[in-house]
Amino acid sequence: MSIPSVPNQPKSVSTKKIPFVVSIPGATRVAVTGSFSQWTKDGIPLKNGSAGQWQAVLDLAPGRHEYRLIVDGQWRDDPTAKARVPNAYGTQNCVLTIT
Repeated sequence: MSIPSVPNQPKSVSTKKIPFVVSIPGATRVAVTGSFSQWTKDGIPLKNGSAGQWQAVLDLAPGRHEYRLIVDGQWRDDPTAKARVPNAYGTQNCVLTIT
């Protein structure tokens, strides 16, 4: 007896551990949210390091990921983002490309 295959089942995608660091002095809470986290309003919390450096290690699949920061409850841009694209809210999303 053979086990039937499941059509259109996605193959597992390997991810990479990507250090994510942003400088936001004076903030009390910083999170990142985006296409990789289904844009959850709580996002992925960043840890406060020294001198206003907030950081986390993100598990990201290769490809293009749009994201924004949530700083003290307010949506913000990543000041170090190398690319941005317009979004449906009249602002911009930051773009992170993983190869």
